[in-house]
Amino acid sequence: MPAATPWWAPHVHADRRPFLLGRARITAALRAYFAARDFIEVEAAILQVSPGNEAHLHAFATELVTPAAQRVRLYLHTSPEFAAKKLLAAGERRIFEFARVFRNRERGALHHPEFTLLEWYRTEEPYEAVMDDCAALLAIAARAAGTGRIAFRGREADPFVAPERLTVADAFMRFAGIDLLATLGAPERSRDGVPPGDRDALAAQAAAAGVRCAADDSWSDIFSRVLVERIEPHLGIGRATILDEYPAVEAALARPKQSDPRVAERFELYVCGVELANAFGELTDAAEQRRRFELEMAEMQRRYGERYPVDEDFLAALGRMPPACGSALGFDRLVMLVTGASRIDQVIWTPLPAPE
Repeated sequence: MPAATPWWAPHVHADRRPFLLGRARITAALRAYFAARDFIEVEAAILQVSPGNEAHLHAFATELVTPAAQRVRLYLHTSPEFAAKKLLAAGERRIFEFARVFRNRERGALHHPEFTLLEWYRTEEPYEAVMDDCAALLAIAARAAGTGRIAFRGREADPFVAPERLTVADAFMRFAGIDLLATLGAPERSRDGVPPGDRDALAAQAAAAGVRCAADDSWSDIFSRVLVERIEPHLGIGRATILDEYPAVEAALARPKQSDPRVAERFELYVCGVELANAFGELTDAAEQRRRFELEMAEMQRRYGERYPVDEDFLAALGRMPPACGSALGFDRLVMLVTGASRIDQVIWTPLPAPE
């Protein structure tokens, strides 16, 4: 089989160049949005002692060698979140970053091992402020790209119409006929590592909806499968969707909702069935955050045979961080959708060649 033509071949670059020029215009427009609202653009260090502590996020590891020949394990960050929250603890109040981040085991039309997250935080402001940001950024990006309609894989959405706001529980009932909240136990049951979700109850409802479950699937495995197979294809059609109130067990860095601690202040933004942003009302309880990290790393060890260290400096800063909300938006995906590209590597200036 002949080797694929490299991205730097002039005719390939000529095809990609309109998308890349659109990327530049969108970048400038979004920077102007944040500057007009007194946000400070920051630059988080990429090398970190912990790349994050979520069970299904895989990092790139490296090694620091000191002048004394001491060897220290470091990682390329999967998100600037830990560093950004340290800045909030230090006194910053509104920050944003176009962050280059790295995730292993991810490659496809919507995934690239190195990509850009647009991440921003607001302190002392309600969670809904970030929802307003997401709607505004989508419209600004579309305007900068010169489009009034987003189309992707046979789905369409108007970027200028206010997003639909839908809870996860309502989405599970509407699109899969599953009563999700009925499978969630009281939060205090998880304090000693007991899963708060009724795995068998969710498995039975998933099977009735035609979703296949393996015998060793956990509650979270089944939740994710239903979300991908039955829910996501219906989101962001006609207009964007804000999928809100994720189960607390699926929101490791988000604070619980005061009205129902079974769910958390976490939402995701979808357009044409594509997840664009993941946002939280930020958890600031360091002890609870440590407990969640330990559970996540235990699950990672069980599934993948590895775990990442906990950033003790981050937990120390978390206890001093003011109330905040924040979002991480997949900037390359946003550019893809509003420019009409079909693959993420079309909107990355120098994509990593795929292995032969």
